Formats: sequence, structure tokens, C-alpha cells
Amino acid sequence: MTSTVKYTGELRTVCTHLASGSHFETDAPVDNNGKGERFSPTDLMATSLATCMVTVMSIKARTMGLDMNDVTVDVEKLMKADPRRVGGINLTFHIPGTLRGIDEKTKQILIHTGNTCPVQHSLHPDIEVNINWGEWS
Repeated sequence: MTSTVKYTGELRTVCTHLASGSHFETDAPVDNNGKGERFSPTDLMATSLATCMVTVMSIKARTMGLDMNDVTVDVEKLMKADPRRVGGINLTFHIPGTLRGIDEKTKQILIHTGNTCPVQHSLHPDIEVNINWGEWS
């Protein structure tokens, strides 16, 4: 087993990672009767794409002698109605100066690695993913 999710009332859950014991809470969003004080489940879905991309890119970068420290990604989740679902995810990468000057081949290897992460392959094809590579564009 990977984790447990416990409903604690008020449209909130506590999620616990079993191997480490780390945990976080989720809330329903305000536009769906929740408090919106924590990540919503769909926020987590969109955010997991960015974390997966950065993680696999960092693994690849390490094998190339590069450091992905301080790369940040802005995540925008776009909802659709009827049925209510995530319709799109917009990601904007912010590349620190230490990585801006890498050669084009290395840059393309890292971008390809990010674009082929497990979460990206797991998303339904109807979810439109737009990626702005920022300083690498």
C-alpha cells in the first residue's frame, strides 16, 4: 500500500504516506462547497504533473552532471463543467541562470525527459497540457 486517506469532515481529508509518515490535508474548493484552504484533489492532479516533470528531469540532469536546483514551475489548472473535470493544465517553467546557458542538445534531452514523465503518460488525452519552457523557449 502507498498511502491512506481519511475523511475528517467539512469536506477535508488527511493523506498519509505510509513509508514515511508524512501527511497533508486537502479541501474541496470554494466553488464546490469547500473551504479552499488546502490543495483540492484536482489541484494535486495538476501539481503532480509539474512535480513529476521536474523530478525525472532532475534524475536525468544528475546523470549529465547538471543541477536542477531552483527550477520552479507555475501551475494553472483549468476546470470544465458537465461533467466537472480538469480540462487543461498550463505549466510555466522558470529556469535559473545556471541552466540557461546549456547547449541545445542537452536542453532538448531534458525537455523530452520532462514531457515523457509517468504522470504525463497517465493523463487522459482530453486534458490539454500547455508547457511554456520560459527561458528555454
